[in-house]
Amino acid sequence: MGVLIFLAAFIAVSIPLSWLFRAGLARSLPRHMASVARDMPLTAAFGLWVIALYVFVAIFAPLLAPFPERAVVGTQFQPWDSTHLLGTDRLGRDMLSRLLYGARNTVGIAFATTALAFVVGSLLGIWAALRGGWLDQGLSRFVDALMAIPSLIFSLLLLTIFGTTVLTLILVIAAVDATRVYRIARSVAQGVVVMDYIEAARLRGEGNWYLIRREILPNALAPLVAEFGLRFCFVFLTISSLSFLGLGIQPPTADWGSMVRDNATLITFGDVTPLLPAGAIALLTVAVNFVVDWQLYRASGLKEQG
Repeated sequence: MGVLIFLAAFIAVSIPLSWLFRAGLARSLPRHMASVARDMPLTAAFGLWVIALYVFVAIFAPLLAPFPERAVVGTQFQPWDSTHLLGTDRLGRDMLSRLLYGARNTVGIAFATTALAFVVGSLLGIWAALRGGWLDQGLSRFVDALMAIPSLIFSLLLLTIFGTTVLTLILVIAAVDATRVYRIARSVAQGVVVMDYIEAARLRGEGNWYLIRREILPNALAPLVAEFGLRFCFVFLTISSLSFLGLGIQPPTADWGSMVRDNATLITFGDVTPLLPAGAIALLTVAVNFVVDWQLYRASGLKEQG
């Protein structure tokens, strides 16, 4: 019952906040961007301010957290009180502090991983579509072979072999996700490389890098940006899943997936504290998807009727 009341209150507060955020953007942005902000649906405004809130928390976590990330400040599983607003975990560390630091670790690592996957996957996909021939076929068949392996199982296998450091985690998940990005980028680029302006640029003697940078990438940017948001959600959930299984971000570093695992015992006693990191994961995923849906709608060129 308490959870339903909290959800109802959150929705009731989110609607006016989203409206105010959209109005603030329309007033503060330059004129050519203000019109975009005014036409933004409330769902996209909600997603943007939630993402902005997560970024703010990730950057200023040391200032916002009442206790250090790894400090044992009480007994295990203390209930919520004025000192520990969300209680303590199984080791006596403050849950609110670790929840705030988890935004920096989980979201930051997910963003770095997604960015690396997109740089590698999109460049290889566009290059393969531009060159064609044996290079395109060779890269595509190699990517098909990797995509045939379930991504979570493949990630677990690689992390078991190479270890579970943060750098290894980023490289492994980026390598697995780059195959999906490659497929999207190649598919989009294949529709661009047949255009007349590409042939004209080739006749002028322009090189492949010029074609990718000045001709193909600007015309393929909209679907790739939308895919970046979706891919970020998948990477974010993958990292949380791996941490829940014990092969993601390693303790004592705060991470939302491992926080759910470490404090799952409380659920049997009716304590919702372990669900807070899971709720943070779900909220960010919904927010990013709202923004992605809006970007896809804008890229489609559709206009609202009436």
